[in-house]
Amino acid sequence: MARNVAVMALSGGMDSTSLMMRLLADGYEVNAISYNYGQKHLVEVQRAQANLAYLSQNGYHVKHQIIDLTSAMSSFHSALTDDSIKIPEGHYEEEQMKQTVVPNRNAIFASILYGHALSIAIKERVNVEIALGVHSGDHAIYPDCRPQFYAALSHAFEVGNWDSEFVSFKLPYINGHKETILRDAEASITTLGLDFDTIFANTITSYNPDDKGRSSGTSGSDVERILAFHAIGRTDPVTYVKPWEEVLFEALKVEQNHNGAAP
Repeated sequence: MARNVAVMALSGGMDSTSLMMRLLADGYEVNAISYNYGQKHLVEVQRAQANLAYLSQNGYHVKHQIIDLTSAMSSFHSALTDDSIKIPEGHYEEEQMKQTVVPNRNAIFASILYGHALSIAIKERVNVEIALGVHSGDHAIYPDCRPQFYAALSHAFEVGNWDSEFVSFKLPYINGHKETILRDAEASITTLGLDFDTIFANTITSYNPDDKGRSSGTSGSDVERILAFHAIGRTDPVTYVKPWEEVLFEALKVEQNHNGAAP
């Protein structure tokens, strides 16, 4: 029987966690890599570990490693890594959210994933897919989430490596957005017989959580997540600094203001 093998980036956020659920539901052998790159929200890696423990308890085993890139990336100019830059608040499509871009981040991450995937492919003589949870909802702010970026990156990797025919990119959410990702996660988690709220309580999307690891509800990534949970008719199980009703009200107000409607 053919093996389905994937190497994926697992940030601990909702997109990569949803992707991991999809891969497991589809019968993949999953190899996950998390990165410590000096991000202020490093708690996301702890959340990833919590979900992996939950999966293991339920019979789903994911190979996981954490790669330390702090010496290379913690000095990069970004609100996510530079203590002198405040995390911007507001709608995730607004201009100030570009401050959360980390220069060349996804290219660096993808290069490591490719090397790992190609190593598995060569040693085990198996096709390997590099799975990423990037999606079109991020394209306006993050140029390294665009389809043309991954098309160019894939071509460069193919040209620059022997045996590259064994490795390909898998981007199932590239034309989706947060709501479609959550709906896909609902289906995957049901297939796996797991608990949706447990899975997503063990994630974090906030770029500026407090010292207790609670999501702020105010960063652009928070607002996007809150609106997605509201769209699918669920209360987000992650812990916010304020009750769900309050963070939802504020997120809806941000969206209305962004769209030019009266709050």
